[in-house]
Amino acid sequence: MSEQSSSTALAPLLTTKLYRPPPRPNLVVRSRLFARLDEGLRRKLTLISAPAGFGKTTLISAWVAACAQREPRVAAAWLALEEDDHDVLRFLTYLIAAVQTCAPTVGAALLPLLQTQPPPPTEALLTALLNDLAPLTAPIILILDDYHLADSQPVDAALTFLLEHLPPHLHLVITTREDPDLPLARLRARAELTELRAKDLRFTPEEAADFLQQAMGLHLSAADIAALENRTEGWIAGLQLAALSLQGETDTAGFIRAFAGDHRYIVDYLVAEILERQPPAVRRFLLQTALLDRFNAPLCAAVTGQPESAERLAALERGNFLIVPLDDQRQWYRYHHLFADVLRAHLRAEQPDQIAGLHHRASVWYEQNALPNAAIHHALLARDVERAAALIERVVPHLRRTRQEALLLTWLQALPENIFPARPVLSVHYAGTLLQSGRLDGVDIRLRAAELCLERLTAHPETAAELVIVDEAEFDRLPSAIAMYRAATALYQGRVSDTIYHANRIPTLVHTDDHLPRGAAAGLLALAYWTQGDLDAARPACVESMAQLEQIGYLSDMLGIVIALADIHSTQGHLRAAAHLLERGLQLATTNGAVLRGTADMHVGLSQIHYEQGDLAAAAQHLTHSQALGEFAGLPQNRYRWRAAQARIHAAEGDLDGALTLLDEAERLVEHDFFPNVRPIPAQRARLWLAQGNLSAALGWARDHQLTIDDELSYLREYEHSTLARIQLAQASDHRADPSLPDTLRFLERLIAAAQAGNRMGSLIELLVLQAGAHHLHGDTVAALTSLTRALTLAEPEGYVRVFVDANVPLTRLLEEAAQRRIHPDYVQRLLNVTGTVLQIVPTPAGLTEPLSERELEVLRLLATDLTGPEIADQLMVSLNTLRTHTKNIYTKLGANNRLAALHRAEDLHLL
Repeated sequence: MSEQSSSTALAPLLTTKLYRPPPRPNLVVRSRLFARLDEGLRRKLTLISAPAGFGKTTLISAWVAACAQREPRVAAAWLALEEDDHDVLRFLTYLIAAVQTCAPTVGAALLPLLQTQPPPPTEALLTALLNDLAPLTAPIILILDDYHLADSQPVDAALTFLLEHLPPHLHLVITTREDPDLPLARLRARAELTELRAKDLRFTPEEAADFLQQAMGLHLSAADIAALENRTEGWIAGLQLAALSLQGETDTAGFIRAFAGDHRYIVDYLVAEILERQPPAVRRFLLQTALLDRFNAPLCAAVTGQPESAERLAALERGNFLIVPLDDQRQWYRYHHLFADVLRAHLRAEQPDQIAGLHHRASVWYEQNALPNAAIHHALLARDVERAAALIERVVPHLRRTRQEALLLTWLQALPENIFPARPVLSVHYAGTLLQSGRLDGVDIRLRAAELCLERLTAHPETAAELVIVDEAEFDRLPSAIAMYRAATALYQGRVSDTIYHANRIPTLVHTDDHLPRGAAAGLLALAYWTQGDLDAARPACVESMAQLEQIGYLSDMLGIVIALADIHSTQGHLRAAAHLLERGLQLATTNGAVLRGTADMHVGLSQIHYEQGDLAAAAQHLTHSQALGEFAGLPQNRYRWRAAQARIHAAEGDLDGALTLLDEAERLVEHDFFPNVRPIPAQRARLWLAQGNLSAALGWARDHQLTIDDELSYLREYEHSTLARIQLAQASDHRADPSLPDTLRFLERLIAAAQAGNRMGSLIELLVLQAGAHHLHGDTVAALTSLTRALTLAEPEGYVRVFVDANVPLTRLLEEAAQRRIHPDYVQRLLNVTGTVLQIVPTPAGLTEPLSERELEVLRLLATDLTGPEIADQLMVSLNTLRTHTKNIYTKLGANNRLAALHRAEDLHLL
């Protein structure tokens, strides 16, 4: 199953949410509040918290306009929030888009990543956003209007993190009906908060008089103004509604005495008064457009059937009907929230049978104007599930490309179950959305329903008329899509053979130029082979998947396969090839300045390679780069792999307690994914316990995981079994324990045979090192040097270091012996240097006209064993002819003509 490229264009944003409402004409100038807001610019946060109708938005809009006139360098980023914005990823998407209205390059690499699945960690995204903001110098005021609509624990946590790390040139303004769950007390104590409450926002008598006379055009006596201000307690919306009701009223004083009570009753009363005074067409327009969150003239005309909607909107604005323009061109508007709430209540009471039709007409207009999300929203509100289903089916490919599985799942769950049997494409999309959201429940049911549809259609072609097919191309791809999701589900559940079966079917079901399913099939096969330990089969499958995905520009998906292939190379002992692959991947990942998902993982992979090669500084530097990129640039497993890699560096530096803490954090962050977990965190912890000398804890781990030397061997448990071998060697070297080295040696021989058969040379090197340590403990120096020589021969070309240093077996004496015998002398000396041991290598023995090469010394030591010629060739992994050439050269240099004479001469020269 392939993930879509995160570089794909984002879904269209509703740009009217980013417009600052222009100041109203004849606005009451509120100098006292402007002064408070100006003073607040020196602090992090300005909080304007008051009930509806206190002029919060109007005040900030006017103040920002005044700031821009006074200081042109000050820029304002505006975000009008809605209920849907309580989703933290949607909130951050719009937050970044708002900031980009002032600084277009900020967050450019983040917006695509916000739509990846699973979503990146919020703090990582905010860290990257703050890093983008830090170099800016011009002041920016970021306004979050109507924050109470988006208020949720994840959004509050995101905003808290933002506030804690806010750069000095960025000032945050929040307008809200209720206090958000932010650290307000701490901000107050630090003098980082400016607050305006309802008592501050209420009109003073002077402001009320100006408003009623200038803005509303009323000519009232001072006594009437005072009475009205007293009735409304300076509540601006109440004053505005009262003024609208007073227009044309002859008994002003009587009207003012007639209304009282809390704001809710005032609003109900005043709106009713206003509606009663409107002509039927205006009243109908107000009620029917109230179900729209935002509207323009064409949309209103489509919903209400009133072609003169543009003139109607202009008249409403001129009449101060609590209508808020959302752009400078006055094309898009919304109603004041309180006003809209009451209008909707009247609509439900007076025209309940009209509501579904109004939503339907809104849905049609949004569809015709390429706004599918809003079209689906209104189709669902209209309870027109057939229309909603068709719209959803049509938009699924786009939502998949932009990684909006969460939104798609919400829509699909809103549809009734009886809609799916006749829609096999939608059923398969539902299955894929569940799977990509990490939810297996329901996947098989959806896939089986689609399979039954296809089977019935094949047996009875006349049933085609019963099916609803919106996207013919997607219908044609159904068999391959079903096979892909079957393969992915099986892999997720550990049924590898089923994954291979279904993945192999995919290429037979699609055209040769259909690169996405072919790339997905190859990728799934690669992961399945890797899980089985068949790395020789996994490698070409990875290469095929990468080629198919690159062909269609799915770079993020391709990078995931790059990381898998690099891990496979490392397991096979090809550290240099793995490093080269990751370095190429990094170049690709940072093309055009974007940071693609998987970039952080490639740095972790390079860190692990440098660690193995003994370059701790380079290993640490790559982890620093990975952390600086942020976890948003990583695959799901990056969070725990990063900590596991950091733990190894801590351990190498002697901080074993710190390493254990990091592994504890890593274990909490482990996420099940499609990559095989070949280095389980508990096994890594057991190795650290051994390094601490805590043998009892390591034995407890082996006991808890029911590991024994008689277990059936598999690649997935190879790391655990090699850890068990380390534990047994630690027991053997503990004088308090009863050594059982012969059993351990037989266990290691089985592990070595399995690793060699699977061409897992990286594993083989480690196991040979352990075998050398076991032979050394057993007192068999010749066998120990034979195993060590094999390990050195395999390891030196790739530059392995830590596999010898971290073995937790007494290798120093054995390495010293190898150095004196000139077994890979330079390489061995480098390993000894890491342990702080420096030796003077013995020169070439006298009596030799030409020294033996390292390979010849290795062959000589094997000649000293009971192995036959073919067995020695097999041990060295060379042909019998090559062995004969080495043997002939040895005889010539030693002046011998047979094996026994050569061994006697070698003993005289201390070469054995």
